[in-house]
Amino acid sequence: MIVVSNTSPIFYLSTIGHLDLLRQLYDEIVIPTTVFNEITNVGNTDASARIVPTLSWIKTQSATDQELVNTLRAELDPGEAEAIALAVELNADRLLMDERLGRAAAMRAGLQVTGVLGILIAAKRNNLIQEVKPLLDALIEQVGFWIDARLYAEVLQAVGESA
Repeated sequence: MIVVSNTSPIFYLSTIGHLDLLRQLYDEIVIPTTVFNEITNVGNTDASARIVPTLSWIKTQSATDQELVNTLRAELDPGEAEAIALAVELNADRLLMDERLGRAAAMRAGLQVTGVLGILIAAKRNNLIQEVKPLLDALIEQVGFWIDARLYAEVLQAVGESA
């Protein structure tokens, strides 16, 4: 399975101490060079900046279709644009991305997109975590992850938990 990730799922999960869920769910993740640079940017003190360069299951690869990258950059940030372009080039089975505009562009390109909420749901369904709620609350409290109250309840309901 080929899985490409944007910065946000890696950042969110590493911040709450659950980055390994990606390895457990997908074995290997490919990130574009731009995303690697965003994560490891000098001065970045987030956990992901220290952890990602040491992980053998996160591979870095550049998108080669610069025309597509540039077209996407007209509406998206550089990491999102290159992640979508790389996912298209690799014919990826899944793209991990949370940003609304990026997700919409990825879906228009025919990609299957999963965000951090979908990752948590999959982790629970695969018995990798016992509960989603504590991790969802950690995302909100530690990362400032914004989630509508209705979606929060829907996510918990999807995995048989209550708010």
